[in-house]
Amino acid sequence: MDSIQNTYVKLLAFDFLSLSVKSSSSSFSSDPTCFYRKGRPVSRIETVGVVVSRELKGNKFLKFLIDDGTGCIPCILWLNHLDSPYFSRRNPSDVRLLAEIATKHASDVQLGVLARVRGRITAYRGNLQITVSDVLIERDSNAEILHWLDCIKLASKCYDVRPRQIC
Repeated sequence: MDSIQNTYVKLLAFDFLSLSVKSSSSSFSSDPTCFYRKGRPVSRIETVGVVVSRELKGNKFLKFLIDDGTGCIPCILWLNHLDSPYFSRRNPSDVRLLAEIATKHASDVQLGVLARVRGRITAYRGNLQITVSDVLIERDSNAEILHWLDCIKLASKCYDVRPRQIC
């Protein structure tokens, strides 16, 4: 397994939107879709940008766009933890906690705020998006440029470096 596959990879929107998508026909894969950055698999992302669009669909989900200056990343934050069959298999107190956290995140995501978003890379109707797990509203206006610098440094030192072949 590639060392960056299950870590939160810091990406700018132009890099995120250029990820290649391959459907996996392998019975070993629990996720039928795999995402690749320059041939290396990635599954999670962290990005920083301004919320430029926000659409709340009842108690089901919040869709929003994060603009980091290189493009816009679509994000979805699920709010239906309490009535979702996916979460019904979990401990009820865990589900309630997840629902509370998601509701708090949804109230924090407002137009014009600078947000740090973490989540899984998913595709919906052929378009890439982030299925959000965490949102942090940045109070430091330098956070976006510092994220840019991190992305550039990590790309050259880590993400673009091929893992060593095991002989």
